[in-house]
Amino acid sequence: RYHRLTLHNQVHVNHLPYMPFPPNWPAYIPKDKLARWFEAYAESMELNFWTNTEFHGGTYDENKQRWSVVLHQGDGQTREVHPRHIVMATGVSGIPNLPAIRGLKNFEGKIIHSSEYQNGKDWRNSKVMVIGSGTSGHDIAQDLYSNGSNVILVQRSPTTIIDLEPSAQLPYAVYEEGPPLEDCDLIVASTPFELLKKSHQLITEQTKILDKKLLNDLSRVGFKIDFGEDNTGWQFKYLRRGGGYYFNVGCSHLIAEGKIKLVQFSDIDSFVNEGALLETGDTLGSDLVVLATGFKGQEYLVRELFGPGIADCVGPIWGFDNQEQELRNMWVRTRQAGLWFIAGSFAQCRIFSRFLGLQIKACEAGIIPLTR
Repeated sequence: RYHRLTLHNQVHVNHLPYMPFPPNWPAYIPKDKLARWFEAYAESMELNFWTNTEFHGGTYDENKQRWSVVLHQGDGQTREVHPRHIVMATGVSGIPNLPAIRGLKNFEGKIIHSSEYQNGKDWRNSKVMVIGSGTSGHDIAQDLYSNGSNVILVQRSPTTIIDLEPSAQLPYAVYEEGPPLEDCDLIVASTPFELLKKSHQLITEQTKILDKKLLNDLSRVGFKIDFGEDNTGWQFKYLRRGGGYYFNVGCSHLIAEGKIKLVQFSDIDSFVNEGALLETGDTLGSDLVVLATGFKGQEYLVRELFGPGIADCVGPIWGFDNQEQELRNMWVRTRQAGLWFIAGSFAQCRIFSRFLGLQIKACEAGIIPLTR
């Protein structure tokens, strides 16, 4: 899933092996441009890949140390393959999170999760309620507004807001200072989390100063803002839970100006046939409700694809371990032989994919065991 408006990836920070992004590319790469680049990369590098293929789960044979995996292809064929390793590169999130909302089943309009959202043009001149104030909620609300919808954004919990320029760039300052890309990656990846936490507390204080006007404007209309646990800002929110923040590419201004209406979820009593019934007794009518309520953790997807036994064996994925020193089950051997996970930003995937590959090679060479 790509951000619908822009993808936050700086040219100098990102490239794929053997094919760096062209130097004339914009700092913020539109999703379609990036998708076409991936297609060109796969063609140029002659990568062996299958598209239009669904993974329908698998089982592991401890004796043979191989998986049995069922794949359903777009042409109707079913294939069974037996790899020794499976790398889950499905992102931090997996299955849509659909919270229980009082009375929502009574609503007679259309209800979709943000993952099902397609195009604001389909809802021109309609009344739309977007529940959730993370990145997806903001992006969808802005797209709907730009296409002529009457939009209400419902905020469920405080959100970290960062202006795209220059605040969102502060964590990447090392990439502007001259060292080779690989050195910058190593510096960032090797920084202990306790030190990283302190640096992001300092960065967060800077963003408060840089974004003061925007944050004040949002607070004035009732938008609830936070700065993350321990004042560590958006990046530690990303590392802990994969969301809860928004890089402002325009939607925050629309909210501050009242062009996108804001309602607090706590002010909604329940949903009725025509929309949301407020605690005041007023009803907010709606044609569409978009649940921008995030996704369940990747462990839920593991449970769905591999069953509860393997899911319980692996345990939680992403977020910090008990010592808060490493991300759980990321880029390392897990307790399930032959099952690996990779996720994160381009910068993370670029360096950690190498380490993951080396570990698989070491397993195959008998240098390290298959599980930790």
